[in-house]
Amino acid sequence: MSDTKPKAQDQATADVAAEAELEGVPESMKEGGEGEASQPENSDNRIEALETELADAKQAVLYAQAETQNVRRRLEKDAQDARAYAATGFARDMLSVMDNMQRALEAIPSEVKDEEKWKGLIGGIEATGRELQSVFEKNGIKRVAAVGLPLDPNQHQAMVEIPTDEHEPGTIVQEMQAGYVIKDRLLRPAFVGVAKKAE
Repeated sequence: MSDTKPKAQDQATADVAAEAELEGVPESMKEGGEGEASQPENSDNRIEALETELADAKQAVLYAQAETQNVRRRLEKDAQDARAYAATGFARDMLSVMDNMQRALEAIPSEVKDEEKWKGLIGGIEATGRELQSVFEKNGIKRVAAVGLPLDPNQHQAMVEIPTDEHEPGTIVQEMQAGYVIKDRLLRPAFVGVAKKAE
């Protein structure tokens, strides 16, 4: 009899200890709980959901990497363009200097060009023009070809139509102002006269 009482007490103590350990554990996870039968199914669903989340996260990372690469490429191109075309504004301003120099040379009468007293001045203006042309070429600034070519609206601006039978309609027959490009970008279109069919 005395042996039975301590055994019952030990059992009660063990039950209390087990109950304390199971505190906070969901019913579905306890042995004999209602959700025990559905546990494997829930595990499969949970694994499937986690795999979907992982795939979505991988896709998001790939998109982010691609966007970062695109941004880096754009920035590199912008930096290259900035270096290549940094002098565009200055070059555009210098075109009027070149125009005025050419006008000055064209305005000199041929009889004055032959006079000894003007040769130094005229030679200096011509040398300055050649130097300016050389500086343009070093910086990728080139004159747009015009006379004799078909009108190209990307490089030429038609100012007048000139009736003629000597040239095909649409051919440039006169250049009023030279056009220039810097590398592959237009600085200023050439102002031109274009042939049209004579009436």
